[in-house]
Amino acid sequence: MTGKLYGVGLGPGDPELVTVKAARLISEADVVAFHSARHGKSVAKTIAAPYFRDGQIMEQLVYPVTTEDTDDYQGEIDAFYEEAAGKLAAHLDAGRDVVVLAAGDPFFYGSYMHMHKRLADRYEWEVVPGVTSVSGASAVLGTPLVERDEVLTILPGTLPPAELAARLADTDCAAILKLGRTFGNVREALKTAGRLDGAWYVERATTGRQKMSPLADVDPSTVPYFSIAVLPSQSRPAKPKGEVVVVGLGPGDRAWLTPEARQELEAADELVGYSTYLNRVPERPGQKRHSSHNQVESERAAFALDLARKGARVAVVSSGDPGVFAMATAVLEVAAETPDVPVRVIPGVTAANAVAAKAGAPLGHDYAVISLSDRLKPWDVIAERLEATAKADLVIAIYNPASKARTHQVADMRDLLLKHRGQDTPIVVGRDVGGPEEEIRVLTLGALDPETIDMRCLLIIGSSQTIVTPQGVVFTPRRYPTS
Repeated sequence: MTGKLYGVGLGPGDPELVTVKAARLISEADVVAFHSARHGKSVAKTIAAPYFRDGQIMEQLVYPVTTEDTDDYQGEIDAFYEEAAGKLAAHLDAGRDVVVLAAGDPFFYGSYMHMHKRLADRYEWEVVPGVTSVSGASAVLGTPLVERDEVLTILPGTLPPAELAARLADTDCAAILKLGRTFGNVREALKTAGRLDGAWYVERATTGRQKMSPLADVDPSTVPYFSIAVLPSQSRPAKPKGEVVVVGLGPGDRAWLTPEARQELEAADELVGYSTYLNRVPERPGQKRHSSHNQVESERAAFALDLARKGARVAVVSSGDPGVFAMATAVLEVAAETPDVPVRVIPGVTAANAVAAKAGAPLGHDYAVISLSDRLKPWDVIAERLEATAKADLVIAIYNPASKARTHQVADMRDLLLKHRGQDTPIVVGRDVGGPEEEIRVLTLGALDPETIDMRCLLIIGSSQTIVTPQGVVFTPRRYPTS
């Protein structure tokens, strides 16, 4: 009969933080195994020493290398783990119960996990959790680590400084382990993320040698491996609450709403937008909604900015991408007059890309984007731009082709383009793409019937190189003829 393998967590350092179960298993074990560096000292053994009994076999597992003195650290350390697992397997095969000591928790950056991976499929096992160094550091600091809806991020100090800084900037609370030689990079990352002032340093938490201080005051040359950087609850600098975020909803399908856009919509105190677009956003308790009709962009922008000045986080919703014939420009134009409110723009899938994807890849080469709406610019300007793009042999994505009040533009556009393009030039007509009445039609410029086009359509006019396959797939090759 084989022995049983135990991974036993010992907590962060104080022997009295060892659990009752851990203490019992240590005292009952036939074999007590512990890891150590080549100097022979073991933090885990020191913590567990009060619970040893006479006659136990002590199996010391000595790490052979450090990252500083080998060019093949991973290869040599893997070989060590295999050898160490073999030693423990010999005891287990002999019917001896083996306790592997782990400072903190066995599965929280602990050495025991490497033994577990190599032995758990062959022997009976049990893991006893322990108090982590993160919990110990929070306790000695006497401050909550995380509360309410805050997010706690655990990070190893071995990450590249740029990645550390990005992750620290994007979380409420954090704990950074594996300091020692990484401390300089960790401090630089905290500074880059704007979090250095809220960070605390804790060394050897819960032991008689523990130290605590603001992290900015610590001398990097004095930092041991058994230390931790902590960004506790409410350490994040208070952001100005009042702001306006212009959010792109995409063309219609919820699947095209980006995770960033969804997050901003959920975080907003107030939503502002054209009623048709606002209705696409799920309601959230406590969130106020302000809808309006489609031709008051400047007024809508001014209203959103006024809400932000009163301290609200405001999301202005826009169909497609807010920077493409949509609300981003309207908000930024009004905000520029009195730049006292921060404005951010969250991109979305624009209608041209959505229609193009449904048809194939008609925008695969150079293309222009033109709105036929002459509500904010004269038709003469639109006509000049259409002619210029037609002469340049560009694919053209046409936004806002027609409405109840604008009925001549599509016919005028067709007639103008036919002066420079052939009757058989491919056209893609996308209507309500991403919506319940989605329709994609592939036809030719000569066959375009203006009466079939309305405001819910987007047109893509092909170039001389645009191809329609027998299966109806449309694409514009990336290579352009040289002669």
